[in-house]
Order: sequence, then C-alpha cells, then structure tokens
Amino acid sequence: MKVIWSLLFILILASCSQENSNDISADILITGGTVFDGHDSAGEKLDIAINGDQITFVGPAGQYKISAARTIDASGMIVAPGFIDPHTHSLDDLQNPDKKLNANYLMQGVTTVFNGNDGGGPSNISETLDKLEEDGIGSNTALFVGQGNVRQSVMQMRDDEPTYGEMEIMKSHVRKAMEEGALGLSTGLYYAPGSYSSTEEVAELAKEIAPYDGIYESHIRDESTYNIGLLGAIKEVIDIARIAGIKGHVGHIKALGVDVWGQSAQAIKMIEDAQAEGLRISADQYPWTATGTSVIGALLPRYVQAGGNEAMLARLKDPELLPKIKADMEENMRKRGGKDALLLTGGDGNMVVGRTLGEEADARGKTPIETAIEIIIEGGSNIANFAINEDDLRAFMQKPWVMTSSDGSYGHPRKFATFPNKYRTYVVEKKYISLQDFIHRSTGLTADTFKLCDRGYIEPDKYADIVIFDPDEFGPKADYINPRELSVGVKYLLVNGGLAIDDGALTGELYGRGLTRCTR
Repeated sequence: MKVIWSLLFILILASCSQENSNDISADILITGGTVFDGHDSAGEKLDIAINGDQITFVGPAGQYKISAARTIDASGMIVAPGFIDPHTHSLDDLQNPDKKLNANYLMQGVTTVFNGNDGGGPSNISETLDKLEEDGIGSNTALFVGQGNVRQSVMQMRDDEPTYGEMEIMKSHVRKAMEEGALGLSTGLYYAPGSYSSTEEVAELAKEIAPYDGIYESHIRDESTYNIGLLGAIKEVIDIARIAGIKGHVGHIKALGVDVWGQSAQAIKMIEDAQAEGLRISADQYPWTATGTSVIGALLPRYVQAGGNEAMLARLKDPELLPKIKADMEENMRKRGGKDALLLTGGDGNMVVGRTLGEEADARGKTPIETAIEIIIEGGSNIANFAINEDDLRAFMQKPWVMTSSDGSYGHPRKFATFPNKYRTYVVEKKYISLQDFIHRSTGLTADTFKLCDRGYIEPDKYADIVIFDPDEFGPKADYINPRELSVGVKYLLVNGGLAIDDGALTGELYGRGLTRCTR
C-alpha cells in the first residue's frame, strides 16, 4: 500500500509541475501584435515576455498563461526588433547632455546606432563607451575605429605615404581598438585625409582586423566620377577585402550624379560576383534621392584642403590658384546636377535654409561658384544634393545584402526620418520591398553582418530591444525644408527592456548601452 500511495503522490506532483510549467511570470508582456522576429520570415501572432533586460519567452498567442506587471496590447500593430542603424554620425549627440537621449532615432524605432563611420571613429573604444554609459545614453551604440582619424593622429593632414614607423604606429592603434571591441575599420576615402591613402596602405591597415573577424566599412573613394569612378571604388572595397581576408562593406551605396546614373547594375554584378567567389561583401543604403553633405564636401577639390583649414582658406584667397580652383569646383557642381540640385540647409557659417545655391547666388549677385567660396570662407553650410536616380535607388534597395542606414546629419531629413520614410515610401506606397524585407534588413541582417551579440532578433535570451509601431501611422514628418521634425507612429519602444517610448511619447529615460563586437 505504501508503494501505491508513493506512486500516486509522484503522479500528482508531476501533474502539478506540468500545469505550473505553463505559467510564466514577466515584467512586461507584449500580446496581440503581428511579430516579425528579425529573420527573413513572415509575421506571426505571438506573445513576448520580458524580464529585466532580456526576452524570456516567445510563443503562440494565448497558448500560455502569462502574468506580468505590465501588459502591452499591441493589437493591430507591428512588433519587431528595434531597428539597428549601421551608419550614423550621432556620437557628438550622445556625448551632449542636451541630446544624449537620441530622441530623433528613438522616434524612428531605432534602438542601436553605429558611430565612427567615414574614417572618423575613435581608437579609444573602451574609454569612449564607458564614458557614454556613465553619463547615460538613450540608444545603444557601437563604434568603428576610423582610418582617417588614426592617420591624422599620426601624420596630421599630410598628403604623402606613411613611413614604416608611422604605419606601425597606425597598426597598433587599430589592434588596440579591435581588442577593445570595435566593430571593424571604417574609411572615408573620398574625404581628406583618407583620400591621401593608397589602396595598399589601407589594405595593410585592414589586415589588423582580420584576427578579430572585423569588418571593413567604407565611404568609398568615389561614388561618381571624381577620381577612380564608382565602379573602380567598389572594386577597391572588394580588393581590400580579398587582400586582407576580411568582410567588406560599402557604406550608403549609391550612384551619385548624372555621369554614373544607371551604373547600379554593373555595381551589383561586381558585388555578387565577389560573393560567388566566397568573399563576404555587403552594403547599406539610405532611402532618399538627395545626399547630405557640405559645400566643402560636394564642391571643393581635395588638394585645396591639404594641410588643414588655414591652408584651405589661404588657397581660396590666392589669386593665382583661384582660377583653377573655380574651374574644378564648376566641374564638381556639374557632376552633382548643377546649381539648382544643391539645396542649402544651414550650418555654422551660413544659416540660409531652403534656397538652392543658384537662388543664393542670385540673391548675392554673384556666380554660384563665387557664392560657394564665400559660404566656405564664412564658415560653411550643409547641403542636400538631389543627385540620385530613382531607378538606381530601387535596384540597390531590392538586393538582399543591402540594409537600411541613415548616414544621419543635420540639414537632411534622414537624421530624423530614414526608417519611417523607407517604410512609408518604399514599402507601403511604391512597394519596392515587402514589410518582411524592410524589417529583416533593418534588424537581423545588420546584427549578423556586424557581429552584434544577442541583438536584432525577438527570441528568448536576446536583449529586449523591441519596436511596436502602428502600420497606418508610422511615417516621416521631416522634409528637406524642415529636416528636424520627429517621426510618428512608434507606439512603444523598449531599449534593454526599458520603455523609451510609452503610448507614443518619449519617457526621457536613458536605457542605452555601449556595445562591442561579438567574440563568440
């Protein structure tokens, strides 16, 4: 009899244990929404439980009993991993007490931003990330070490080859940054001082990231016909990846200016041929037909910038050099579509907003190039340059290895509205890509490409970076005339499990962290 009662007791305990296994406790429960988990797969009705900073349960809606301190009803909404922006210029904002919330990115549904692109990343990765976390930041951030920054710290703005000793010092900076968790090496080979570097010099430096499985990310040397041409510049990324034995990534891929419109097909073939060879080549893209840069970046030849700002200003005032400078600037303006394709969007020196360079020239009674030089001497101006053909933009956007980025800069709506604009314009209205494509290429694809641990997916044991948006409302408010308007339609946003947006409103809480490259 004792044996029978013991067996019955064990069966009762097992039954209770089975019932209790279906009971889940959570800090936050998200229910009722259509969940896209970050993989290249369709959305499903799923429940998501979060405890602390992690996702602890994902399962079919209503199948399990979940008790939570806070339940978010996401009925009628899209639930996705927080968007990851692989190309921003938000580090200064994150270091600014008035901007460290990074509200313009949070309101787009972005939970993680990358910084240090275009060759400008710091080499003191640990120190920078530790300081950001200590002061508090609204979004996560990860960093590249910048080739241009490293070169300038060793060689200043010299336009010549590094000595053996200088190269060894630069290599040590890159190694240190990779040991501290940098994503990889970024370059801005269109800009000085990166433009002074040969392919061989960059490849030697890029070899230093190979032992860490880092990625080579590049604002390529030429997106138009300034020097080696768009196709030559993409080939350079592929060559460096091959020589160094690393992943290569083309930052904000585009065919910029009338001379290269239509070359997207050739560029895509080059990249896909390299992929077929076994190389890991990818790209990101911002979904706008206007680029964002400065009058200097768009029009001023690189030789004028050699030696720094004082040397540049002296050359612009040199009557002997000025005719050649003006002629070269005239040609650069032609490549970018002419005076009416350059919209002034303000800056430290010139606060004119909403006039084209041609309109500002008429107002000053000068030629467009004379006006551009005056603006540079006055302190410069940002511009939006309408130099991208829609067919090329669509061709790049539809490739499965092209992810979403903003290249966010003040004076262009992309800093405030890239992800909502891509969704509203190219998913909903023009239907260039599907919702599934948009989410995967803004989340999981980016996390995998750049080796971010436990981000980019809605799965148990991943960090709870989650966006919940209304598919009918999610969209941009910023435009080229008013580029600093916050986007709308994100109803809830979780960063590391904390509500950064609650019922459509910013909470003001700083839940962001400094992220490093995954080492497993």
